[in-house]
Amino acid sequence: MAVLIVIVVIVVLLAVGLWAGYNGLVKRRNRTQEAWSEIDVELKRRHDLIPNLVSTVQGYAAHEKGTFEAVTQARANAVTAGATGDPGQIAPAENALSGALRSLFAVAENYPQLRAVESFLQLQEALTSTEDKIEYARRYYNTSARDYNIALQTFPRNLLAGMLGFQAVGFFEIAEGDRAVPEVTFEAPVGVASTTPPGPPVAGPTSSGPPPG
Repeated sequence: MAVLIVIVVIVVLLAVGLWAGYNGLVKRRNRTQEAWSEIDVELKRRHDLIPNLVSTVQGYAAHEKGTFEAVTQARANAVTAGATGDPGQIAPAENALSGALRSLFAVAENYPQLRAVESFLQLQEALTSTEDKIEYARRYYNTSARDYNIALQTFPRNLLAGMLGFQAVGFFEIAEGDRAVPEVTFEAPVGVASTTPPGPPVAGPTSSGPPPG
């Protein structure tokens, strides 16, 4: 009788452990999926900003056709990769898009007229904000993915993972600094302030002395 009670207790404890393990896996998987959805939202917002940014710069540098085509193609590749939902495919495509955007901003620096274009400045600010949100969401996602993957490998959860379809998830890896939006600074000629767009000429005092010899 005592042996039977011991067996029952062991079975109950094992069942409770498996149940708790299952619930823990579900919670971690859901947290990871929610974290990824935040990244996905910000990536789509990034993709939506790029066409207007290209169009704005193109208005001042139409001959930089190769740069605009490269950004457009990189965006298309990133959108295609995003449809897979696989961080392993999305990260390289997004990194390539970041490189193309750096080239676009390098072109923009050559056109000081853009500093007076409000839409360009707003787009640059919006893209910077979006990149910051992506980086924050990426860190949260990778932490959640790490905890979830560890849980899949530990007893007794590992007994359930395969049977119930739980699968490890990939990390969203990017190179350090790749997502930073370059700050466009417009160089002015020596002696000319560059903080504000040029205004209408202002008449100054006339000299009464003789012209320089």
